[in-house]
Amino acid sequence: WLLAGKPLKGGRGQPSVSISLARTAAYSVGVAVETEHIQLCVADLACQVVAQRRLSSPPPRRQDALRLVSSALDEMLHEHGIERARVVGAGVAISGFFVNGGRQINAPEPLHDWSLVDLEPVLRAALGLPISLLNDATAAAIGESLVGVGRWAKTFCYLSFLYGFGAGLIIDGKPYFGRHGNAGEITLFVPDDSEQRPALRFLLKELQSHGVDVSSIEQIRQRFDPNWPGVDAWVTRIQPQIDRTVNALAGMFDPEAIIFGGQLPPMLGLQLIAQTRFWHPRYDAPPERPRLVLSEAGSSATMVGAALQPLSATFFA
Repeated sequence: WLLAGKPLKGGRGQPSVSISLARTAAYSVGVAVETEHIQLCVADLACQVVAQRRLSSPPPRRQDALRLVSSALDEMLHEHGIERARVVGAGVAISGFFVNGGRQINAPEPLHDWSLVDLEPVLRAALGLPISLLNDATAAAIGESLVGVGRWAKTFCYLSFLYGFGAGLIIDGKPYFGRHGNAGEITLFVPDDSEQRPALRFLLKELQSHGVDVSSIEQIRQRFDPNWPGVDAWVTRIQPQIDRTVNALAGMFDPEAIIFGGQLPPMLGLQLIAQTRFWHPRYDAPPERPRLVLSEAGSSATMVGAALQPLSATFFA
């Protein structure tokens, strides 16, 4: 697992031999199952992505989608000359929250066929690998800790704007999962607040009601125009929920940063950050506040974080 490099000169006594990870000694797979697409990647022991694929508009049936994922994985391993024996496992991240002892996910409606079934044995049979099952926002936070904001912040909260809305937590450089794996599940609003949530499905609905020609969240991200009719109305409607969420996270976890990520268009993210307000304390003497920033890992954060989990569990626990 380790490689000996050239001796390091400059100190007293015999030069020390430099040691580095043998990056090709082991690999893991990351799979991000989202409402409009599936992303998958292969990462080496140094947690560097060596191959990745994106399956747009996967079949709604779980078994059909998993056949495509399995086939794509076989192709990626073959193209890069990676033996399956060197793949330690697969991290699979899915939108939703864990139920029934963490064996099942209550996923959004477009992922109905993935919901309320024991996924681990299904995924293990389909991919032929040990499985680590994660919530997508937690996986995105892990990815962000590796290739994004985590390079300068050890404690942060990741806001995941997707079909739904959730959060992932990194505390002192490590992901916080919670007792039931649902830490950051902040979308359990009362029914009257449902459409006030900052979930991008409601932005899609708002834009379509104003005649904007978009049919998916992916199209919103790719083509976003802040001047589209409906954008300002949606921002005004959901901003109180953003303020409430940000102030609650800042108070509970005292993070260095709160990240606006997921599939949020960068221009929209900057607009939300600019309008977010921290509440005023007594004597007008506030505590230190976290920085509000856009994701630096981009839309691949969930996939990368999912791939990191099997490596972390196997070698770095």
